[in-house]
Amino acid sequence: MVSRRDLFVRSAGALGAAVSATAVSRVAMAALPEPVLQTSATTAPPLLPPNGRPYQPVLTLNGWTLPWRMNQGVKEFHLVAEPVLRELAPGMKSHLWGYNGQSPGPTIEVVEGDRVRIFVTNRLPEHTSVHWHGQRLPNGMDGVSGLTQPAIQPGKTFVYEFEARRPGTFMYHPHADEMTQMAMGMMGLWITHPRGRHPQIDTVDRDFCFLLNAFDIEPGAATPRPSTMLDFNLWCWNSRVFPGIDSLHVRQGDRVRIRVGNLTMTNHPIHLHGHEFSVTGTDGGPVPRSARWPEVTTDIAVGQMRQIEFLADEPGDWAFHCHKSHHTMNAMGHGLPNLIGVDHSGLAQKIRRLVPEYMVMGERGMADMAEMEMPLPDNTLPMMTGQGPFGGVEMGGMFSILKVRKDQKPGDYSDPGWYAQPKGSRAFEWTGAPLPAPARFAAEGGQSMPRQQAAPASGTVPTELRARKPQGGGHGGHSGH
Repeated sequence: MVSRRDLFVRSAGALGAAVSATAVSRVAMAALPEPVLQTSATTAPPLLPPNGRPYQPVLTLNGWTLPWRMNQGVKEFHLVAEPVLRELAPGMKSHLWGYNGQSPGPTIEVVEGDRVRIFVTNRLPEHTSVHWHGQRLPNGMDGVSGLTQPAIQPGKTFVYEFEARRPGTFMYHPHADEMTQMAMGMMGLWITHPRGRHPQIDTVDRDFCFLLNAFDIEPGAATPRPSTMLDFNLWCWNSRVFPGIDSLHVRQGDRVRIRVGNLTMTNHPIHLHGHEFSVTGTDGGPVPRSARWPEVTTDIAVGQMRQIEFLADEPGDWAFHCHKSHHTMNAMGHGLPNLIGVDHSGLAQKIRRLVPEYMVMGERGMADMAEMEMPLPDNTLPMMTGQGPFGGVEMGGMFSILKVRKDQKPGDYSDPGWYAQPKGSRAFEWTGAPLPAPARFAAEGGQSMPRQQAAPASGTVPTELRARKPQGGGHGGHSGH
């Protein structure tokens, strides 16, 4: 993270920017809060409040919190909308748009009742605005270009000022050429902490947050296609995909809160292994205690936020992911032919004589693609990847790990490494006597109304399907068709 005034030296136009809709002098411009930039994609530690009302800070997964300054009792921030270079995972970077050097932009943390002033400087090639999603504020501060304000033109700076009226988890994003700008990664989180004790908001030991977003980037390319409506191929948490998404590290017995906002074009059933949680908040505010129930999966629709809480009382390395299976994969071709169960090994050998790098994909399922070292274009991630302590994890996209440890110190967010499972507590291969044939249920019954079928033509043999099962150790030959 760097703080530097030469941000404006690199953009001479910004020195003559406008505050609100009118131009101001260079002397007035120098009074702006210093812009703070972050270019690293690693998770920054929580930002402890240096002044203002006290609160317990959040940790933004693969992100950071924007510093502020206090100016006569007002909390002032400076957002810079600009093109950025974001590492989606080691081995792939993308040209995105974001704020202050990153996509998503930095998390803004305030306290209920704070007077907040946000300077927004536009260094994009087109106009923009910022909508403060879910906030109660004056209409003229809502950030819808053309409706509630003039658009922020390139090189200009606008000011948004309002009171943070209610606690909760909110988002910010453009409301100008929204299809392009959000598809390019422009978004961020806003956390308003409660002022003092709140009857519906508990104190927690760990507080995480991240946004769900998605891109359509062709293999070998580096820039998203903003015209895509649904067929995205990179499903992200905070513009990161597995194995680039950091894991969540907690102490056994911690009360944990995770805040997730969805700014993709579809819903996401977010699933946590090993624990039950309750949905304790939305972008509409805290959920009353009488309306909560235990869950292991919560569906987050487009434009929604869900806040979940649980007691981390089960030690281990627990998967945490979207339960749409294609959302735990990286860039792939959706038009692949279905080759499951098709034995074309002989044909593949003949093709390799002409094309040595030809690979059979899909005969035994898509895991083949994780096992084979398939040549990839530059700046492209494998569809499934990740190496765990017992082999390939075969994941991508929206997947991470909750690491619960008894000896993790309070407030320690460092990675404790892989979990050492106690003896006798891990699944194992059976090497004893052969298993007996499974029992079959003999009274299947019949159709309530039999289908009327024409008699087969003379000389034809009815087609009979049989299950195609692998022989031997799993990757050997196959039985008949």
